[in-house]
Amino acid sequence: MLRSVLLLLLAMFSIQYGASLAKQLFPVLGAAGTTTLRVLFSAIVLTVMARPWKTKIPIKSWQVIALYGLSLGSMNLLFYMALQKIPLGIAVALEFVGPLGVSLYYSRKKIDLLWIGLALLGIIVLIPFDMTSAHALNLKGIALALAAGFFWGLYIIFGRKAAQAGPGLTVTAWGMWFAVLAVTPWGVSWDSEKISNISLWPVALAVALLSSTIPYALEMQALKKIPAKTFGVMMSMEPAIATLIGFIFLQEMLTGLQWVAVASVAIASAGSARSSQQNSK
Repeated sequence: MLRSVLLLLLAMFSIQYGASLAKQLFPVLGAAGTTTLRVLFSAIVLTVMARPWKTKIPIKSWQVIALYGLSLGSMNLLFYMALQKIPLGIAVALEFVGPLGVSLYYSRKKIDLLWIGLALLGIIVLIPFDMTSAHALNLKGIALALAAGFFWGLYIIFGRKAAQAGPGLTVTAWGMWFAVLAVTPWGVSWDSEKISNISLWPVALAVALLSSTIPYALEMQALKKIPAKTFGVMMSMEPAIATLIGFIFLQEMLTGLQWVAVASVAIASAGSARSSQQNSK
């Protein structure tokens, strides 16, 4: 199990390092352009790996696969747009409201009121009531991160249904192509000239590998031996890992109150994950 835990930690560090690398691309590629290339390269790599055309997908399943992919694309685009305006760790913490909400919806236990309260505390602490403060966060960035969390929640809901349509890698590959459809119009509209700069493609490919392909493969290996409850609780570490990555690679410093907010959301996520798994037994 220790190996699985290490693999999961490596997957989370890979995702967040990929996000920090993407943020460094924004000045030259734009958030929409970076999202478009990341999703496109991810779709190509997953297609090569899965060869999804070899698996027959029931006609009735294509709708949910499309919704799964469109949610994935919207989540990535909104998250990168949020990253343009607020620190990585805070964006990840706010985005976690999505999966947290899904877990709480399916659990509905009294203890969940505590997790809801902690999550709300974290969000309220981050809202810039005093816009003149030097540490005030961009309100639009907060809204974009919460919107990304909403689509993350939809991605989880549709992903559970889409998983029944065929092998996981096959469904993910097809879903990623629908994600390409969701983000490409924005990338072409806002950052078409930047996207066409071939010299930026290798870094965009690295972002795709670090943010999608590598962590997906590591998580699949970890899930073979790690309990679902442990997986859910460990995933709640991601806001803290994102904050650390943001500090190391982006020089993003959080205030004490912002750390409290990130911790509140992380604890709420861990608590809801345990509650949800206990409820499903």
